[in-house]
Amino acid sequence: MSKHKASADRKLSKKTIVGITAVSLAVILIILSLIVLTRWEKEQGNSPTQIPLSSPADNSVRYNGKSYTPKNNLETLLVMGLDKYEGQIESDSYINDLQADFLMLFVIDHANSKVCSIHVNRDTMVDIQRPTLNGDTISVNAQIALTYAYGDGGKGSCIDTSKAVSSVLQGVDIEHYIAITMDAVPVYNDLVDGVEVTVLDDFTGIDDTLIEGETVTLYGEHALNYVRTRYGLEDSTNSTRMERQRQYLTALLDKTNLCIEEDDSFIFDAVQTISPYMISDCTSQRLETLFESLTSYEFTDIYQLEGENVAGDSHMEFYVDDISVKDVVMQVFYTPES
Repeated sequence: MSKHKASADRKLSKKTIVGITAVSLAVILIILSLIVLTRWEKEQGNSPTQIPLSSPADNSVRYNGKSYTPKNNLETLLVMGLDKYEGQIESDSYINDLQADFLMLFVIDHANSKVCSIHVNRDTMVDIQRPTLNGDTISVNAQIALTYAYGDGGKGSCIDTSKAVSSVLQGVDIEHYIAITMDAVPVYNDLVDGVEVTVLDDFTGIDDTLIEGETVTLYGEHALNYVRTRYGLEDSTNSTRMERQRQYLTALLDKTNLCIEEDDSFIFDAVQTISPYMISDCTSQRLETLFESLTSYEFTDIYQLEGENVAGDSHMEFYVDDISVKDVVMQVFYTPES
């Protein structure tokens, strides 16, 4: 790993160190958010009972015959993985070419030193305010991933996506966001000198280096093809792609840990390389606090909203089950009264 060695006289300003800290923590958060999906997989058979909620006039709600009140001292962080828009976009289009392909909301319970997360399917159908060529907006029902595309492609899109996720989750407050583009995948992948996986799908005609069942080391665009592709495969659902992403990110995390063990300067090189691909509303100090919480608090659960996948005219559509949403919101954001 000598190529990552820092020179003895490398000097960092305080401002540079603060920036590096912010980006490095964001990268770790992105990796963490995908890795914890494996925990959810192991617990799918233990989904909670879904019971409708009723809301009295005060802050309490009735749930399963008991009264519950909102939890105090919660903090929320939405992690977005951005990818290129799958439709055709003209160069002078009034929408940008990115969509939020991965959405996970971390809920940090500071009062009880616990963390859980809610995974939102990028195909979830929501009402979006879409801009028109004359400067007006129209309401369209579309995949939540496209909320980002209908914004400014920066912080405005992040805010719009946060609002869309909040609406799916019955209006819960989303305080912070971090977004990283998928373009960072091949860059970071090659920085750790490739990632080994056993290919899970048949990529014939898409990437002939990826042969189903063979163990390969992914480099460059082949890594991006592996985690991004779904259209053109035998099973083009987002669920299948998520399985490959979990497999890849698990291997990537192992390779990252190895690089860090072998080279103390690896994180410096990594964050310098990844920094152009990140957007966040957080200061470096806020990111540091969030990361400390995520790593030191007890991780309790990752929740997946139940619903139905439907083949739309041009894309898959996911319709969340309202009772499932209510059940998850109750467990995550409320506590039973004594």
